[in-house]
Amino acid sequence: MALLGLVAACTSTGNCESPFSASPQFKGCGFSNPPNPQALPSASGWTIWSRFVFGDKVDTVPVDPIPVRALTPAQLEALDAGANHVVRLGHSSHLLKLRGKFWLIDPVFSERVSPFSFVGPKRFHASPMKLEQLPAIEGLILSHDHYDHLDVATIEYLRDRVQHYFVPLGVGARLVDMGVSPSRITELDWWQSATHDGVQLTAAPAQHFSGRTLNDRDRTLWASWIVQSGTQRIFYSGDSGYFKGFKEIGDRFGGFDLALMENGAYDAYWPAVHMTPEQSVQAFQDLRGKVLYSVHNSTFDLAFHTWHEPLDRIADLSEARQIDLATPEIGEVLTVGAPRKNVRWWAGLK
Repeated sequence: MALLGLVAACTSTGNCESPFSASPQFKGCGFSNPPNPQALPSASGWTIWSRFVFGDKVDTVPVDPIPVRALTPAQLEALDAGANHVVRLGHSSHLLKLRGKFWLIDPVFSERVSPFSFVGPKRFHASPMKLEQLPAIEGLILSHDHYDHLDVATIEYLRDRVQHYFVPLGVGARLVDMGVSPSRITELDWWQSATHDGVQLTAAPAQHFSGRTLNDRDRTLWASWIVQSGTQRIFYSGDSGYFKGFKEIGDRFGGFDLALMENGAYDAYWPAVHMTPEQSVQAFQDLRGKVLYSVHNSTFDLAFHTWHEPLDRIADLSEARQIDLATPEIGEVLTVGAPRKNVRWWAGLK
């Protein structure tokens, strides 16, 4: 089987052969974040996992049903083919209709985000449409290889139904292992771009990590993404702690019509790999975005804050700073550049 970007095993000296050795992000035997003296250290793995196993969680899973707007293929086809639309599927999964063609970002349709089907964080709500109902997909974008962003069952179902996949360095080998043809995959380093069917894609920096097992940490790269369709630019943060890279991205691209910003699964035990709502708002302002779109919440229990806290905090912050905020319901369609009234749909839900 052909392999794309398979990182060789590290030696005891920390030196290894790799097709990614020329990447500025590749150090020793893995990828690394840019220097950030302000980044706070995470607790040890043992401390974090002990807390997950033995710690108490309060209100991290909703009791009341999460509102979901069911979607039909006919509704999707009826969306204006001359505009750009974003459909919230849940967590960080989104379906985009970019000037008539459909794209996916980090699609996860499985019941759990885990290496096992019977244990692990379980979704709070059904998807607004079944995997089998998806239209033909022109492109699929992945931010990194964590289970809540790269889902085996979803990729295996879609592998021949997607025209092309765009992923950070090393993630192509993951897709090949899931049955995707290498000819359908483009791997990009930070600041590299590709164009497909009139859409320009650029992988950009993020401050995070990667890995799907106990012994493959940072063997693949993580990224944020810029999607330009027509005259409009959409930013997707992927997963990231706060760092100066957001300002650099904003300066390079001159702002964004819509910024999908991570807002959830943060904790003082891992402060450098996920942003608090305050940091998400600051990152959005660094990017010079027009509309702040909150993602990475309301679908899985991945931290210790209440399920609604990220939404409460970012809504209050945005109101205080007069930021145009989008917190769509699951299944809601947002048309980029079109006026809309944001609603705190979670208010009053337990």
